[in-house]
Amino acid sequence: MKKFLNSVDTVLTESLDGFVSAHSDILTLGDEYKFVRRRQLKPGKVALISGGGSGHEPLHGGLVGHGMLDAACPGQVFTSPTPDQMLAAVQVVDTGAGCLFIVKNYEGDVMNFDMAAEMSEGVLQVVTNDDVAVENSSYTTGRRGVAGTLVVEKIVGGAAEQGLALPDLKALGDRVNGATRSMGVALTSCTVPAAGRPTFEIGDNEMEFGVGIHGEPGRRRDALKSADAIAEEVCAAITGDLGERAKGPALLFINGFGGTPSMELYLMYNSARKIFERQGVTVVRSLVGSYVTSLDMAGCSITLTMLDDEMTALWDAPVHTAALRWGM
Repeated sequence: MKKFLNSVDTVLTESLDGFVSAHSDILTLGDEYKFVRRRQLKPGKVALISGGGSGHEPLHGGLVGHGMLDAACPGQVFTSPTPDQMLAAVQVVDTGAGCLFIVKNYEGDVMNFDMAAEMSEGVLQVVTNDDVAVENSSYTTGRRGVAGTLVVEKIVGGAAEQGLALPDLKALGDRVNGATRSMGVALTSCTVPAAGRPTFEIGDNEMEFGVGIHGEPGRRRDALKSADAIAEEVCAAITGDLGERAKGPALLFINGFGGTPSMELYLMYNSARKIFERQGVTVVRSLVGSYVTSLDMAGCSITLTMLDDEMTALWDAPVHTAALRWGM
């Protein structure tokens, strides 16, 4: 294993120190590294809080800022944050309008966010489950929450800035999640620093269809195919799941897992866009880049969100975070 490390035990805290220092104009660190939050909170606005295991950067800390999250709680690598982290975040970022938790559907995340919500007042939750690859996995009951979580955080974040009330934000988040489908393909495994070896073995001429963002297995192992052939299968799974809803305006999000160059991600975007548009989808908004990663895994996911006018406007709304910035 070759990584830039001082110690496996301090990799997360040292990374958080560097991250917050690099973005000190917009971010600050909570006590005992429990959360990252906006430096300037907006009184009277519903606070959005998310989080999860580290190793998926820039999700979630990189999405804290104007137009998105108010706080993100980082667990250890691929390990859920603890309820006391979410409680500490609520106590600091709730300015009087309540809090919305945005939670990926992984058992540890759901359990710990549930516990924190039960111990708090004025907290509602949106659980994301956009992955069409498998109905259940070693990490979840039901579908996994993956790259579509970013879309939910952006659209709901835009609405929160405009003053939408907590129940309405939850309804919007559920609606965006319901309009979003994703599926990923891995070309290599990832290496968790504490383990020091690849999470799974995969041959040089193999790929994993439907892999999860922790390296958990997907639909099947297969021989490596062309980019067009990979995109055809992934897009078919997405549109097949959406059914008749897969018509009209949409956001196409090609997400890298951490070890894939931008050149290849844009190539996959080109393939996916042509496939979707042949099937009646009109791509009106796009995002390409490594935003919901799996450490150093090579691979990508394709996310499609069917848009209405409100969702499109909220996607376009100003955002200023470490990872996403436009309209400011």
